[in-house]
Amino acid sequence: MLIKNGRVFTSRNSFEELDIRLEQDILEIGSIEGPPDIDAQGCYVIPGLIDVHTHGAAGCDAGDGSAEGLAAMSRYYAQNGVTTFCAATMTHKEEKLERALRAIGEFERPENGSHCAGVYLEGPFLSFEKRGAHAAEYLLAPDIELFERLNRASGNKVKIVAVAPELPRAAGFIKHVSQSCRVSIAHTTADYDTAMRAINLGASQVTHLFNGMNGFLHREPGPAGAALDGGIDVELICDGFHIHPSVVRGVFAMFKDRVLMISDSLKWAGLPDGSYELDGRPVTVKGGRAALPDGTLAGSCISLLQALQNVVAWGIPLEQAVASATILPARAIGIDNSFGSIEVGKRADLLILDSRLSLVKTVIDGRVVEPVHL
Repeated sequence: MLIKNGRVFTSRNSFEELDIRLEQDILEIGSIEGPPDIDAQGCYVIPGLIDVHTHGAAGCDAGDGSAEGLAAMSRYYAQNGVTTFCAATMTHKEEKLERALRAIGEFERPENGSHCAGVYLEGPFLSFEKRGAHAAEYLLAPDIELFERLNRASGNKVKIVAVAPELPRAAGFIKHVSQSCRVSIAHTTADYDTAMRAINLGASQVTHLFNGMNGFLHREPGPAGAALDGGIDVELICDGFHIHPSVVRGVFAMFKDRVLMISDSLKWAGLPDGSYELDGRPVTVKGGRAALPDGTLAGSCISLLQALQNVVAWGIPLEQAVASATILPARAIGIDNSFGSIEVGKRADLLILDSRLSLVKTVIDGRVVEPVHL
């Protein structure tokens, strides 16, 4: 396939008018002779988006352990510009988590679907006080042996595990587990000093910054201040409900190339407003905002492409926004040798967006994703 005349987002984090020849991988970038298969005149050509924190979409939940559900999620992501994702689980009992991780580990990309890079184990090692929408009855102190059992069930595909570092045994857990996957500070009552200790022990990112944790105050900077001083990555939900646009602008200004945009979407992403349930608890989606009866936000309803469109509308430079949804998450989970940027030899996963950042085409493994009924 030959894509011509597009404004291509290069590995230099800039847009240049270039042509791309590709098969399953990218073969050539430059000024290429020949008739185009896709004329991208007036369009942006960017790497496929990488959502490292998504629980579900299109009525399906990664925690259900369903191969069919994962395939439906994969197709939804591809239809919405996400070419690679980490399937995130919530807090459940061990048997359900093991079943879910085994299904994720055995997942194979369906036709017209996106790649699954592995597992984001968001629970159960979280704080009761800051649990958010996680089920209180299944929360546990960090447990190395439980983590190892779950990781084995996934085929050692856990990419990120979330931990509240103030919990008993958290220090030893972080030090041990950070040797095999990313540890993310999450759903926590930790103060600045506790979060800094976690970073020094091996924690390397913060789960959905500001949500499920103490705030960033002038005398109590909390996990956000520790992340800034500790030089680690931060996830950001950019749906307009979890974080005010002014704070989004501040985070991009402070953290620069350490912002990982995520959707944190749950199964109502892609579905209309209405009444749903989360592990037996009612959830109401209204105006794109999902919440439990007490008002607690229950994940998001957006795609990562919507997040990208939002932050650009809020004043973030397009180049910075694209990097935060492509190469930076690819580096975070260690797949940047093959994914996350448009370079010769890398996988031919890319998007064509119009001047308004609306999706024109998704290309995965060098093939245009065909529209499917979700």
